[in-house]
Amino acid sequence: MEVNIHEAKTHLSKLLQRVALGEEVIIAKAGKPVARLVAIKKRQGKRVLGQAKGEIWVADDFDDPLPPEIEESFYR
Repeated sequence: MEVNIHEAKTHLSKLLQRVALGEEVIIAKAGKPVARLVAIKKRQGKRVLGQAKGEIWVADDFDDPLPPEIEESFYR
């Protein structure tokens, strides 16, 4: 569904009800879409701390200075 800004301001509560039921609402200004109202997806549960243990690593030299040939490319 597409509505203009004035209609969106006037009927925001009704539009939010439709969005909550799964409909997508596009808000347009002068006929051009500028925003989309969509429902927020519910989280699928709590994240578990450490669930990626062993899959991610940080190199020992992670915070060492960059080699000069790489560093100079930032200053061109």
